[in-house]
Amino acid sequence: MNFKFVRAIGLTAFCGVMAAAQPVTAFASPEPGTGLLMNYQATILADSVLVKTAVDGEEVLTEALQGATFPVEENVGDGWVRLDVGGEDGYVAADTESISIVGPNGEDITTEVQAEGEAADQAASNELRQNLVNYALQFVGGSYRYGGSDPHTGVDCSGFTRYVLQNGAGVSVARSSRSQAGQGQQVSAEQMRPGDLVFYSSGGSINHVAMYIGNGQVVHASTYETGIKTSPWNYRAPVKIMNVIGD
Repeated sequence: MNFKFVRAIGLTAFCGVMAAAQPVTAFASPEPGTGLLMNYQATILADSVLVKTAVDGEEVLTEALQGATFPVEENVGDGWVRLDVGGEDGYVAADTESISIVGPNGEDITTEVQAEGEAADQAASNELRQNLVNYALQFVGGSYRYGGSDPHTGVDCSGFTRYVLQNGAGVSVARSSRSQAGQGQQVSAEQMRPGDLVFYSSGGSINHVAMYIGNGQVVHASTYETGIKTSPWNYRAPVKIMNVIGD
């Protein structure tokens, strides 16, 4: 069995006020699934791949170079496999551009294992976004206050989105709506997901921001009269939609 790897060091503008408006089962068949993999082998396709000591950790066990091969011991789920790296456990994420995972009969299951990871990532993203929406909605009925930064005591539109993102998802954004509109990745209305920020303008300048909550609705700190409320996402003509969560 040929091993080819290099041992690596462990890596440790405020809003304008609008007056209106576990058990592991061994198997040797080509069917991919969480559990032990018998006689499967991983081959490094990229120039190098960092093999971790744990799925959720940052410590690197080794830097595996292109062409290196390792026995695959287990599909641990969420798109990760456990390798036998010279008698030690190492973990890599399945990625068809980085590695191939091939069984005893030549079956390549890399795509299937990678898809498991992508599905897990999507589920985690959806959960985070829904939790963020639920967090934001608890403030509906709160007061609007120009320059306010805390929905418990009164908040304006960008103060509201900033507070909710920071405290509901650990995402930091700028203070003004105009600055927030320059952060993250712009998405289309078709791509918009709960937790994305929707921006509106007056006179060609962005002056209001709301958070999309799904089902065609946004939540926002609107006016002194209405406070924090929900509205149709296009109650005004949106000019920009941004994903600031980064998923």
